[in-house]
Amino acid sequence: MDERRRKARTDLEAYLNIKTIRGEGEKEVMISVTNVSTSGIGFDCGVQLDKGNVYEGTLTLWTKEVIPIFVEIVRVKEVEEGFYNYGGVFIGMPELIANKIGFYQTVKEHSK
Repeated sequence: MDERRRKARTDLEAYLNIKTIRGEGEKEVMISVTNVSTSGIGFDCGVQLDKGNVYEGTLTLWTKEVIPIFVEIVRVKEVEEGFYNYGGVFIGMPELIANKIGFYQTVKEHSK
């Protein structure tokens, strides 16, 4: 598969609570983050989300800091029945938070 990511990805043990912002009511689900970069996030979820939709949520960083985020789903892959792997891009990610993620990636790469 061709690598289309423009930013380095970092594995991060965290969870994300998401809810749709389409005005149909809120549905929060827990997901397992597989990797994160300054521009996007990869995660697994047992709930089917729609490609192209934007979801609001919170992301817990390795520092235990909880940040609000908006994620647009750009990739969906069903890995087994009823379980999905997603790729999303951050919408309106504050530069300060993106810099924290970038710093963490740099430290992690240099400690290998």
